[in-house]
Amino acid sequence: MTHSLTFDAISEATPGPKWAARWQRSWPAYEAWFVANGGDTGPDRAACEAALHDYMPELVPVHAELTALAGGSDRAARFLSTWCPPSYLGGCSLAVATSRDDIRLVRNYDLSPDLNEGLLLHSAWTGRRVMGMVEFLWGLSDGINDAGLSIALAYGGRQETARGFGITTILRYVLETCETVPQALRVLQRVPSHMPYNVVVADASGAAASVEIYAGGGAKVQPRLVATNHQTNGTAPDRGGFTRTFERADHLVGVLSDAPTPSTLVGQFTQAPLKQDRYAEGFGTLFTAEYEPLRRQMTLHWDGDTWAQSIEAFEEGTREVIYGGGAGGASAQAGDIDWVRIGMDYAAGRHPDWRSFVPDWVDVA
Repeated sequence: MTHSLTFDAISEATPGPKWAARWQRSWPAYEAWFVANGGDTGPDRAACEAALHDYMPELVPVHAELTALAGGSDRAARFLSTWCPPSYLGGCSLAVATSRDDIRLVRNYDLSPDLNEGLLLHSAWTGRRVMGMVEFLWGLSDGINDAGLSIALAYGGRQETARGFGITTILRYVLETCETVPQALRVLQRVPSHMPYNVVVADASGAAASVEIYAGGGAKVQPRLVATNHQTNGTAPDRGGFTRTFERADHLVGVLSDAPTPSTLVGQFTQAPLKQDRYAEGFGTLFTAEYEPLRRQMTLHWDGDTWAQSIEAFEEGTREVIYGGGAGGASAQAGDIDWVRIGMDYAAGRHPDWRSFVPDWVDVA
């Protein structure tokens, strides 16, 4: 069984028709998720907009423009604010390698192909040029700006929630307003996240940091430039065995202990144990992103293919990526399986056999 995901590279300096088209395409699924997971019982529009004003005022005009393009409804405004949203998750491995004349941040994004937007967006919404992989239609799971500041996130391993913003909006804010790692760390300390996450940042000066972010606020810099899906504050990660978070972290620590040349770090992410191929379990590596702060560029890596982009010379386009079957050995087609439901059950801590979501007539022997 194979799975596929279409990646689109889009450039739009200010919110406009390209973003609006993406909203029309993606909002029905997001709206169903938002309503089904209690989004309508969260803070009202006034509270969401007030939180943005208090914590991320530079994004208030952008949020207003996006909300207008989305039709202006209260639900759209609240969803786009990401203030106290329903819980969500991802997998991911992160690391930074440095040398005297180079620094690179590399990440793997691990989840089901049906739970990623596949959108690389190049924009200048606040005047600063930013490009990165979009989540929740305007947030970022990883990205880089025209100062060379790069950032990426990994799920912190627990479903704990508190008052705060969706982490992808916080990453967007960091890249819109910061140029250096110290500036980014101040933002991550000040702006509360609604769930625990691990974030790695790197800049063009060669500075880098790995940070644990806690639900409701607070962040702690870690001694090693790696991150997977657990934290060091004594809490046990949910589904740690399933995500193999400790195995991946140990491997990364070993890799960095050998002081690899930054340009060779990405090779570790494109093979086991960092690369995941369990697409049939809703947990596979969808892309490897390699960020180069000194060159203000990034490269997406897949099996046998790469896609390089830069802040200065961004090119729009489309790539369709086909993923192998991995664990499961089924002969069903990807469209026959409710991958979104699998991902939601995974987010809720449930792990039923994925075969229970396949129609009876499909051969899964």
